[in-house]
Formats: sequence, C-alpha cells, structure tokens
Amino acid sequence: MTKTAGAEPRRHRARRAAAAVVARVRKSWPAALLVAVLLAVAIPSALLVVPGFLAPDQPAPAPAAPAWQQVPATLSAVPALAPLSAAAAIPRPAAVAAQLDPLLAADGGGNFTGQVQDALTGEVLFDRGGADARVPASNLKLLTAVAALRTLGPDHRFSTKVLAGPDNRQVVLTGGGDVLLGAGASDRDGVRGHAGLATLAARTADSLRSAGVTGEVTVGFDDSLFSGPALNPAWGLGDVAAGEVAPLAPLALNAARYDPAVTTGPRPQDPAAAAAAEFAGQLRAAVEPAGLTVAAAVERAPAPAGTGTGTGTVGEAGQEVLAAADSATVAEQVGAMLQDSDNYLAEALGRLAALASGRPGSNDGATAVVGAEAVAAGIAPAPLQLADVSGLAMGNQVPAGTFVRAVTAITSGPDDRLRAALAGFPVAGVSGTLDSRFGDDATARGAGLVRAKTGTLNTVIALSGYVVDADGRLLVFSFIGNGLTPGAAGNRAALDRAATALAACGCR
Repeated sequence: MTKTAGAEPRRHRARRAAAAVVARVRKSWPAALLVAVLLAVAIPSALLVVPGFLAPDQPAPAPAAPAWQQVPATLSAVPALAPLSAAAAIPRPAAVAAQLDPLLAADGGGNFTGQVQDALTGEVLFDRGGADARVPASNLKLLTAVAALRTLGPDHRFSTKVLAGPDNRQVVLTGGGDVLLGAGASDRDGVRGHAGLATLAARTADSLRSAGVTGEVTVGFDDSLFSGPALNPAWGLGDVAAGEVAPLAPLALNAARYDPAVTTGPRPQDPAAAAAAEFAGQLRAAVEPAGLTVAAAVERAPAPAGTGTGTGTVGEAGQEVLAAADSATVAEQVGAMLQDSDNYLAEALGRLAALASGRPGSNDGATAVVGAEAVAAGIAPAPLQLADVSGLAMGNQVPAGTFVRAVTAITSGPDDRLRAALAGFPVAGVSGTLDSRFGDDATARGAGLVRAKTGTLNTVIALSGYVVDADGRLLVFSFIGNGLTPGAAGNRAALDRAATALAACGCR
C-alpha cells in the first residue's frame, strides 16, 4: 500500500516520536528523570488499545504523547495494562518470512532457529525450526520466572532471621532464601538490599539488651535450606572463576557479589560465610555502646534435621527469633533477574521454587520444578532437558517455540500471576541487558518498543520477547542461534534487526 505525504497514520508518527524520545533521553536527561522514564516504558505500549482513525475529512491534530510515554509522578501512576484489540490486522506469514529470512543469517558457522506468533490468536506467523531443541543460554530464565511466580506467588517474601543459640550469648544468622541482602540499612524501596544486615544487627542488639545479655557474643550462621552440591557440575570451571556464578547458598550479599556496584569478576566462594562475617561486623558496631562484644570468628551452625528437603524450615527448632528482615517480593526479584540476567539469583529462585513445590532445594529439584511448571502452564508439551535454571550450562535443550509460548503466557495468558514478569523484560536501547543495543540505523526503529530477554554464551545467542507491529498487533518471538562463531558481532545484530523488522512490520 502506498503512503501519501502528510497522511501518515497517527500510530506511525507516535512510534517515531517514541524512538526520538528514547534517543533524547539517552543523550541528555538527568539520571533521576531517566529512572522515571524507565518506569513508564516498562509498561508495554503494545498492550494498549490502538486509537481509531480520524474521519478522512477531518484535519489530523498533532498527536499527544500516549500515556505510556508520560513520565509518571509515582509508580502507582503508571498506566495499567489494557485489553488487546482484536481489530488490528494480523500479518501474513509469507510476508513475515520475507522480512525475517534474509536477516537471520549466521555470521560464520552455526545457524538460527526461530518462531513468531500472534499473541491474541496463537497463530504461528513464522517458523524456522521452532520445535528443534536448542541451547537457549539465559533465555532459560523466562521459564525460571514462570516457575517462581507459579509456585511461590508474586507477593511472597523470604525472611532472614537471627535466632538465639544454645545459650543467650550465641546468635545464629539463618538464611531463608534472600540472596539480595545489603550490608547497610534496609532499603524499603529497593530490590537489592531490601533487607539490610545493619538493620538486622540493630534489631538483634536491641533484643540482646532487652534480655540483659552481657559479655562476648558469638555469631554462627545456618545456610542449610539448600541441599545437594553448591556448584553445579554442568558449569564450566572457567565460568565460575570468571564470576558468572558462585556456590549456591540461601544467604548471600548482593547476589554473591563483593560490591553491588561491581557486577563482573570473581565472587565469594562461600557467600553465606561472607554474609555472616559482614553481619558480625554490623552487630559489633551495634552492641558496643551496650558493653557487649562480638567474637571475631563466625562458624557454620549444624544443620537442623530435614532442611533442604522441602519437609522442614530452617529455624523451626524452637529457637527464639531475635530479629528478622524480609526480602523484596518474588515479583520484584524476578524482575531484577530478567533485567540483569543474574545467574546467581536465577539459581536461587529455582531452588526456592523447588522447596515450595515439595522438592529438594537442590539443582535437581530446581530443574525438575522449572520443567514441571512449564508443562503444567501449557508452555512445554513434554518435559524439558535442563542442566540448570539460569542458562549458563550448555546441556540445556529448549526449542524457540517453548519461549514463544512462555512469553505469550506472561503477556496475555490466563494466569495473572505471570503478568508480574512484564516489568523485568529489558527495553531495547533503554534498560537492562538491552540498554546498549538497538542504536544503529538498522535497529533504531526498535528502540523503546522491543522488549526481550537476551541470552549469550560463547557459541550461543538468543532473544525472546514481544513487540507491537506497525498495525498495533502484539507479536511474540524467539530467535536462537547455536554453533555460532565466537565473537561474531553480526550474530547479535541479526537478532536485533529481526526484532526491529517485527516492530516496523505491517507485513501484508
């Protein structure tokens, strides 16, 4: 169909305006305002009803920026998701293939598979090996998100407790699954550091003073909630040494990072002990004015019977709870996991989901619950071959079609619990692991519009997410490349250009 100058539909101009907004934001807006904009764009414009066309004899007024582009005054001011419109035209499969096939060409060795589906009807619009099992890299975190939200619930929080030991001068820091503890005071508005060890230490000191405790206090720690090997044998030792992951514990600072601001490089190899040592230091500062002292050493406490199996809860041995601090919600932690592609957080959520389902809090329990929940949610037709739940292992095998169904379930499926994962999808050119992508001439039209989970290993690259096309149709996609030439920049560009083509696609 030929366009007439000056008669471009309002939605097309609005989409160009959105891309311009993103570009201006990235170049010049202050950081505080950028955060507010990210809150706004994290709500998918794709799901808002497309306004009707003006009558031909009416002049087209300058379009106001739609609600999803507005900077919200508060989080509660972000517009809610509206129902999808069935009136928008569905792209023709042949036209979609004509757009995508030339773009999905591997740079060097390997190949891409992929699938595109209309979210409202479920019609498959593009399929290139969409049922073929592939190494999915971090796209696997989408299935972990589904399992966590279905088993734990979006509003669930994990409690880190300080329990009284065998005598009143012993305290035991007890891990309840929060691996995003902060060293300082609890940040009630944050996800990482929502529960802070300084706050937990202050509450513990108050309890000790109230009980009239004097003398030296010793600190122990209990990380027995999880079971099985703390390091998955499917992970390469080089990945562990590089800090891609660390031994799993239900008690950790900053997702097992030394510094929350440094997200690369080596991690603590005993995250629970590192958290306990930090807690002891905070407690030492909190009790000194009261005449108490805190021993320098921290020791791992004996594991209560039944822990790590889903049959008991750490701390249920009659000990007095001296202090407690709760984590951010599962929904918020799932969002952080998807935005930052945090392997450690993903593995912890998988084990916590396993415990919630009555399985052991181990890697085997995590892979079992993620696979089972994918089947139960109608996302996978049969059990999946999983080696971990973060996507770091090369032994995972998941088809692109499974991720298409997962994203469809999150965006528009019948289970409202899964909608909590929407805010975690990185936004092209703006946030998370997509913040530095979609910036060249071939992909700028997708900036601010494509929302997708990334995945990258040495010879693997993947992108699964959703976008609204030029006619207002919500399209869900997954593209996975395997056997690729390491370091070939064209492979990432191929996926970004394919997603951008969907954003611009009328495809009729």
